[in-house]
Amino acid sequence: MKALLINGSPNQLGCTYTALSEVERILNENGIQSEILYLGKMPVAGCIACGTCERTGRCVFDDLVNQVAGRLDEFDAIVVGSPVYYAGPSGQLTAFLDRLFYSAGGRMAGKLGASVVSCRRGGATAAFDRLNKYFTISNMPVVSSQYWNQVHGNEPGEVEQDLEGLQTMRTLALNMVWLLKCIEAGRKCGVPAPEYEPNEWTNFIR
Repeated sequence: MKALLINGSPNQLGCTYTALSEVERILNENGIQSEILYLGKMPVAGCIACGTCERTGRCVFDDLVNQVAGRLDEFDAIVVGSPVYYAGPSGQLTAFLDRLFYSAGGRMAGKLGASVVSCRRGGATAAFDRLNKYFTISNMPVVSSQYWNQVHGNEPGEVEQDLEGLQTMRTLALNMVWLLKCIEAGRKCGVPAPEYEPNEWTNFIR
């Protein structure tokens, strides 16, 4: 079993990374492989609604989105981490996730999802809520913790002093380990994955 942890902060080893690393440590200690993916500092193109992915299965912008989409079968869980900018996730991360979930969202079903946010003071729950919506529209069970998954601090040393925040990360990881092992046990016992109905697309124009 393996988890992909996405670092959506432009600071590779900053506060968001510190939170994700605490999650990763507990996952690894309990036998779950992991990989932290850093999106980098360069701009990430947003979705332009061109429809290319519907025809080809790949995003028209051939970048990290397509690379990750091509590897989705490797991962049983996805943890998304972001700093808080104006009560929302980083622009790079949301552009990346918009295109990843639109072009490959059908392959997300059944994977566990969790989000982690880092802020100096406020806006964490709004950013947390937005990130979780990627999972809840994609048939992904969302992993919870003892509190909303947030850490506080202006730099990594301050995050390391947020004892409750780091404990929240560890509890999140333990819950993810437990659920991953429950799913694995269910598969071994012949419990099938859900079979979904075809999507019904409706609007409200009369």
